[in-house]
Amino acid sequence: MKKRYRFLLVVALVAIGFSFLWPSIKWYFLVPQADKEIAESSRNRIKEYSQDEAITAVDRLLALPAGDPVPAEFSYLIADAKDRYRSAGKSTPSAWTMGEVLSAWTGRKDFQATVEDHYRTYFTGLKSLRSRTLQLGLDLRGGMYVVIQADFAALDQSLKDAMPEADRASTKPLSDAEREDYMSRVLEVLNNRIDQFGLTEPSIRRQGTDQIIVEIPGTSDPEAVRRFIMGKGLLTFHIADTDTLVAVRAYEKSSNTVLLDAAGNVRDQKVLALLPKGTILRGVFKKDSYGIDEYKGYAVLHEEVGLNGIYIRDAQVSRDNLTGQPTVVFQLTAEGGEIFYKLTSANVGKVLAVVLDNKIKAQATIRTSIRDSVSVEGFSADEAKDLALVLRTGSLPVPLEIISQQAIGASLGEDAIRQGINASLLGLGLVIAFMMLYYRRAGINAVVAQILNLYFMVAILSAFNFTLTLAAIAGLVLTVGMAVDASVLIFERMKEEIRLGKSNTAVVKAGFDRAFWAIADSNITTFIAALVMSFFGKASIKGFAVTLAVGIVSSVFTAVFVSRLIFDFNLEVMHIKHLRVSWRTTS
Repeated sequence: MKKRYRFLLVVALVAIGFSFLWPSIKWYFLVPQADKEIAESSRNRIKEYSQDEAITAVDRLLALPAGDPVPAEFSYLIADAKDRYRSAGKSTPSAWTMGEVLSAWTGRKDFQATVEDHYRTYFTGLKSLRSRTLQLGLDLRGGMYVVIQADFAALDQSLKDAMPEADRASTKPLSDAEREDYMSRVLEVLNNRIDQFGLTEPSIRRQGTDQIIVEIPGTSDPEAVRRFIMGKGLLTFHIADTDTLVAVRAYEKSSNTVLLDAAGNVRDQKVLALLPKGTILRGVFKKDSYGIDEYKGYAVLHEEVGLNGIYIRDAQVSRDNLTGQPTVVFQLTAEGGEIFYKLTSANVGKVLAVVLDNKIKAQATIRTSIRDSVSVEGFSADEAKDLALVLRTGSLPVPLEIISQQAIGASLGEDAIRQGINASLLGLGLVIAFMMLYYRRAGINAVVAQILNLYFMVAILSAFNFTLTLAAIAGLVLTVGMAVDASVLIFERMKEEIRLGKSNTAVVKAGFDRAFWAIADSNITTFIAALVMSFFGKASIKGFAVTLAVGIVSSVFTAVFVSRLIFDFNLEVMHIKHLRVSWRTTS
């Protein structure tokens, strides 16, 4: 490959690496700490904060005289006002004052919604930015500590209910061996969900016979834990009772009362008397602009489950060809297909409700019989993706309950991070000093390769949202010391060529060509060991192995490819006459 293309390749990789590093740089160094704390909290907290800040900001703005200029921190309102002026066909003023800006909105409620949307966009954007950064492990920045209890009593009851009535009396509780099997399956499902949702280095372990401890580094959002780890994926299909719904709505109108609260719980117990036996009242929920389930109404359903989510074999997200809305497509098992075919055949023209964890997420009229493939709309893109993933990994075989959930502090925290950084910098500094003193000008090549090596390592780890732990920092420091091995092999080989009296170009070519396989052999064996540790190791061992493997690949590339490019540039472009690889020179 020509030098020009090699140079462009290195520049391109540096640019790509910076794009991976930028979210981490922005989050850790440019975002104020107070804003980080809000962004890392739950979406409900962000909603409350945004609404409170919007009220305070609007009160302040409305109190300003109409002739005053718009405060700098609210300059975004001018752009919104311009769009509103244009939409209304009005000419925009040459100078924007508070009076002219406020006249673009119809009233306080409209104006406050715009200000709130600004805060919402900012903090939800920061939450998204946080998910793309280099994470810090539980030992460095704390995280969530969750204790989960398996509800075997509920499982016994559900298994009994699934049996014919004649056989229920003879059923026995689960044996110890059966409970052990169920707990093993729960652990497997939780591990699969954590891995697929991108949470790295989790600690999941048994405690006693029916409890599980989950430690998740780098998150303080309890909603994320419940959604990704504890999400039951309890999806059921029910036939809606539209006739009873009409009677319930008539009662609501005549009594002028609120039937369900914002969580979907029944507030007016009198409405239950209107429900025929075998029917239930459930809330209908849609995602609001914050991504939070918002109560939108209610429906009456037949309590009998038409189809359970356990019969779902696969679930994928697609888009409706006409509306473009996200669609979750479920592939059913053979048994599930027969159940659903009978259900839909017997209820053509009726409404089918999709219920996720006791919340109605979608409703559709059955147009024809359906056997093995179900398409459901009514979800946001993120919600559809999460639902499909939870169902694809499998429903939890045992009902679980969170009995303890707490955010815990880092055991070592800032001191560990500072010491790790200092150790890395000290190791890098000593290596740089040795290489420059011992190999003179050629040592500069090794220094540049070493710095780029660290840069590429951190960029790669950032690209995969790697969780940085103390063990990972140890792998980073070890890589710093090992990274110059390739340069040492190359330089020592070049010394031998210099002693033979070869030209500069021949020395460089022979040094890299003949040292390559020695470099490859030594690093491949270490890389294989790192891969084995990453596959079979857990927690800290895995973090160390991944960092080491990434460092090996990066260090070989920079030592062989980048260093060779610098030598060629010095000889062919800068026309350096003396190649200094030691205290001897070539001419």
